[in-house]
Amino acid sequence: MMQRVALKMKLHAGQTEEYKRRHDELWPEMKELLKSIGIEDYAIFLDEETNILFASLKIENPELLDTLPQTETVKRWWTYMADIMDTNPDKSPVSVSLKEVFYLP
Repeated sequence: MMQRVALKMKLHAGQTEEYKRRHDELWPEMKELLKSIGIEDYAIFLDEETNILFASLKIENPELLDTLPQTETVKRWWTYMADIMDTNPDKSPVSVSLKEVFYLP
């Protein structure tokens, strides 16, 4: 059974178009990696007032998300994105997991 996962991140002011461009040109190896662990229905939304990014995805085994930070593809992606969003010292995006409080199937 697919599980829904949601999180939020923070985009730097004035970087909306660049963020969108980079995702419109998502590397084929990144797409393949995400699909290989079973990610489906992945979407990212932006609150333009706060620059908060809201991401949601579906995955059968959410524990597989923990394997992504060890991959070279994800490490390169983080470095690529670090100049336009809030990041941790390892360049991973500062992200907060969100708790689901309602779902209408």
